[in-house]
Amino acid sequence: MSELFGNEPLWVVIVKAVMIFAFLVVYTLFNIWFERRVVARMQHRIGPNVHGPFGLLQSLADGVKLALKEDLTVKAADKVVYVLAPILATIPAFVAWAVIPFGPEANLFGTITPLQLTDLPVAVLFILAITSIGVYGIVLAGWSSGSIYALLGGLRSSAQMISYEVAMGLSLVAVFMYAGSMSTSEIVSAQHDMWYFLPLFPSFVIYLISMVGETNRAPFDLPEAEGELVGGFHTEYSSLKFALFFLAEYVNMVTVSAVATTMFLGGWRAPFGIAQFWEGANQGWWPVLWFFLKTLGFIFVFVWLRGTLPRMRYDQFMSFGWKVLIPVSLAWIVCVAVIRKLDTEGMLDRDTFVWAAVVIGVLALLSFLVPEKKKPEPEPEPEFDAFAGGYPVPPMPAQSTRRKADDRA
Repeated sequence: MSELFGNEPLWVVIVKAVMIFAFLVVYTLFNIWFERRVVARMQHRIGPNVHGPFGLLQSLADGVKLALKEDLTVKAADKVVYVLAPILATIPAFVAWAVIPFGPEANLFGTITPLQLTDLPVAVLFILAITSIGVYGIVLAGWSSGSIYALLGGLRSSAQMISYEVAMGLSLVAVFMYAGSMSTSEIVSAQHDMWYFLPLFPSFVIYLISMVGETNRAPFDLPEAEGELVGGFHTEYSSLKFALFFLAEYVNMVTVSAVATTMFLGGWRAPFGIAQFWEGANQGWWPVLWFFLKTLGFIFVFVWLRGTLPRMRYDQFMSFGWKVLIPVSLAWIVCVAVIRKLDTEGMLDRDTFVWAAVVIGVLALLSFLVPEKKKPEPEPEPEFDAFAGGYPVPPMPAQSTRRKADDRA
């Protein structure tokens, strides 16, 4: 962790905070355009292409139009909570960026400063805590709207956040074991030789799935399922308050993508091969470009999933989180702990470990080729006979219903 944190002039801290805020707002406008263009290409459409070069100003035009629309407040709403909910959902999305490093030390108006607002010994826990606060805004929005559909959407979002926040936190435990720290800057420094997505690939996959569920994005956008809940927790919102929920969703997408980049893809470090023949690839302001490109790759994954996968059923989604992701995460943490212990004690042969990992990976892939065992077809129930024993016996309710259905058929 850099010694400059906490010893910088106040104006440097303010400039970096404003830069982060401006970056996230502009990045959100770009991501909206990017999503519409990518989905349009997937569906053989053109997408926005009128306002500005390549339609880049379409998101700005939509944002201005949305902010200038009539602001409606439903009569049954709790006015104070109704207004505070979108603000409570938006602020944590920005605050989480206070500890995310997007570059090394660089020259900022003549002052050498790390391209990170601040750092903490438990920075990753800070991110998890702050991002989990945002769900309070969603729950309070659903409750304060005075609408059953909005309330159900808020409750779904809270249950979804609890389920996938656990799996997300467990997926990062293996990173802490390898890096020996929870500081984001030290985790990036620990990946100077090898990015963690290679040795911790199961953790990487679990985090990818969890971050999609955490941000309520398709195919996990169940709190906003229009076929079931009209619009979900923001059904009764309009104008600028609705725009804040929209902003919070896209900023959260960038936040979880930045955390994934920091934890598993070396953070701001240049991609493989570039630093070998270019000494300045990880110096100055160039790392900001690598960081942006890595996060953009995760944004493309979000868009790709939205354009290809159907929405899951709610019970399937919750079962997947509690019965698959969390048990697999716990088992993987135990494996990583054993491997790290053997490695530090010098009892692990790297060649044997690599071959064992290859064999396990091949067996895991072959397991998908095993045909699923078919369930035996149930035997047809015998037709009910009221006089089978010589005495009239009235049918059970289920038998009576089935008999009436058969008569109608």
